[in-house]
Amino acid sequence: MSTSFEMPEVDALTTGTVGPPGARVFYLQARRHDQVVTLRLEKTQVAALVAYLATMLEDLPTARELPTDLELAEPVVAEWVVGSLGVSYDEDADRVVVVAEEMVEEGDEAARVRITATREQIAALARRGAEVVEAGRPLCLLCHQPLDPEGHMCIRLNGHRQTR
Repeated sequence: MSTSFEMPEVDALTTGTVGPPGARVFYLQARRHDQVVTLRLEKTQVAALVAYLATMLEDLPTARELPTDLELAEPVVAEWVVGSLGVSYDEDADRVVVVAEEMVEEGDEAARVRITATREQIAALARRGAEVVEAGRPLCLLCHQPLDPEGHMCIRLNGHRQTR
């Protein structure tokens, strides 16, 4: 089993990528004092997380000044790969709790991380995550699939012509 973490009142919470478009690896990173916890996850998980956070924030008081230091801390080394994510709001503490659970083989015990963040940190994470997801490859106007730098065989053209 990998290491589990409890990260109350984080100093920073962000998401980012390493690698070129089409081969990017997505990360969620929390920092508290000198502890940095980096988790690897899929683009779809980042997209779902930030969409949920944006919807949740609509029902909460408006966040004040948002953090601006949202770059991943180097070196970017994942503790483990995320299998599932959960989010809750602690109204008494006015904090958002993000729980990530490790992807494991059936029957194995999963590691977990519990991250407690302010509404401002969550709003910044939602904005940053949306930017990171959108920064990928442009989509083909015909089939809406990602374009590689060298183009792709568009299914709408029956693969007869490569589009760019």
